[in-house]
Amino acid sequence: MKSVFDTVSLRNLQLKNRLVRSATWEALADPDGSIDQQTYQIYQDLADGGVGLIITGFTSVDADDVYFEGMMRLASDAVVPQYRRLTNEVHSKGGKIITQLALGGYYLHEGDKLCERQIDDMTADDIQRVIELFRLAAMRAQRAGFDGVQIHVAHFFFLSRFVSPLFNHRNDEYGGSSERRARIVVDIIKAIRSATPNLHISLKINGSDFAPGGNTPQDAVLMAQLYADAGADSIEISGNGTSVGGIKAHYNEAYFMPIAEEVAQAVDVPVILVGGLRTIDTMNAILNETNVQLLSLSRPLVREPNLPNLWKQDNGYVPKCISCNGCYRSQGHRCVFEKRIY
Repeated sequence: MKSVFDTVSLRNLQLKNRLVRSATWEALADPDGSIDQQTYQIYQDLADGGVGLIITGFTSVDADDVYFEGMMRLASDAVVPQYRRLTNEVHSKGGKIITQLALGGYYLHEGDKLCERQIDDMTADDIQRVIELFRLAAMRAQRAGFDGVQIHVAHFFFLSRFVSPLFNHRNDEYGGSSERRARIVVDIIKAIRSATPNLHISLKINGSDFAPGGNTPQDAVLMAQLYADAGADSIEISGNGTSVGGIKAHYNEAYFMPIAEEVAQAVDVPVILVGGLRTIDTMNAILNETNVQLLSLSRPLVREPNLPNLWKQDNGYVPKCISCNGCYRSQGHRCVFEKRIY
């Protein structure tokens, strides 16, 4: 019987349990990606709290990415020492940490302005530059001591839009069929694997775009197979339009589970389920009744970063998180009820 608290061996990654802190944007970084004590404290609390794997918040690969404020970045060698301190602190507490490499939008300087270039208007050189940005960021992640990287292909940020027929209407080798739209991600995986063979490479993908004319679960299965064949080591299943409110224990947990199970049956790499997980018995049932291998949490760990330790003491414990989503409107994603001040 599988359990949440099993030790797990993944490619290039050994975990003390199956619980993952899903990437959660903190909105605390400076424009260059520099991080402060508040950010260090968030990750120290998570490491102390007992989660098996921490995935950092949205970490942009491009210095010109201005999609939103407060993004962590690995777009410059100058910030590597700060991120090395972050990984050292997590490792000193026995934790594992990977960074989520992402791109909100693709921006170019046009005269004095920084303008977002749409996917259909990107040149072949633009696409190769994006691939190179991810490769270089992964190399910085390795120098900073991260145990792996997660390529963000979800939530309608740049790569998620690129692979979606809602945004990609190209007629070259990077557009058209699902295989061709996914090619940019395949090329990124291969570039990262070649440059940093010892890093664990995860992906976060939409199990569905949940929009007419967008990617369906069938597209997600096909793309997940392509990513696994290209060298991905694990895949986290999310969806466009995340953070469902009003989650109740044993009532409406695990809302992405049906799609995650479809993907898990189709690929030979571990699949991570995120979305509305609240109880140990629900999670253990998923582990034993499906091919899902790991379980990912965000909002409950915002309110209670020590939740894994609480569950280990009492596997019937029900988290305090009420899924109000107030943390997503708070800088640092602080719970509006707990109000932890760093």
